[in-house]
Amino acid sequence: MTVTAVSGLIDAISYLGLGHVFTANMTGNVVIIGFAAAGVPGFSVLGSLVSLAAFLVGAGIAGRLETVMRRRTSPCWLRWILMLEAALLATATTVAFVASHAVHVLIALIALAMGLRNGTVRKLAVPDVTTTVLTLTLTGLASDSTLAGGTNPRAGRRLASVLAMLAGALGGALLVQHAGLGWPLLVSTFGTAAAVLAVPRSSSSR
Repeated sequence: MTVTAVSGLIDAISYLGLGHVFTANMTGNVVIIGFAAAGVPGFSVLGSLVSLAAFLVGAGIAGRLETVMRRRTSPCWLRWILMLEAALLATATTVAFVASHAVHVLIALIALAMGLRNGTVRKLAVPDVTTTVLTLTLTGLASDSTLAGGTNPRAGRRLASVLAMLAGALGGALLVQHAGLGWPLLVSTFGTAAAVLAVPRSSSSR
């Protein structure tokens, strides 16, 4: 759940502090490109395209790494990916503190990290573990609920994901408004580092 909270934090940083661009939620970027193309003020086609491109590169790298690390255990693989994500976020944090005007560099670094993580989560294919998009999670909560005739499978995990992202977005919004970009990015870096430490050191196979 830590990385899900980081996603909420990251999108608060990018949307509120980097010109209404998403770096974790790519659905939002596609919609924003449509808004900007229609001439709606306050949205950036370039920023969203940079984010999409960097995200796709990150996801592609994750797919390539899967072929290299497929014989390793899932915890080992995930730990390495989260370490790479933390390194990218740490770089973005440094840029934010020393050159906060380098908006597109920040967008690229953060979206690259998110693409790397999302590509890995997809390859690991853990049920109901989605770290950046909650549409399917919320759909599952409703359509599999008792009221809908379901049995509420993994309802706790799904609800925890929603609450984690909400908490991350709330904290990110407060930090961006009152502390700028550097400090919330630093928090996201430490959050990812904490997730690295939380990955179990299991020797079980994938």
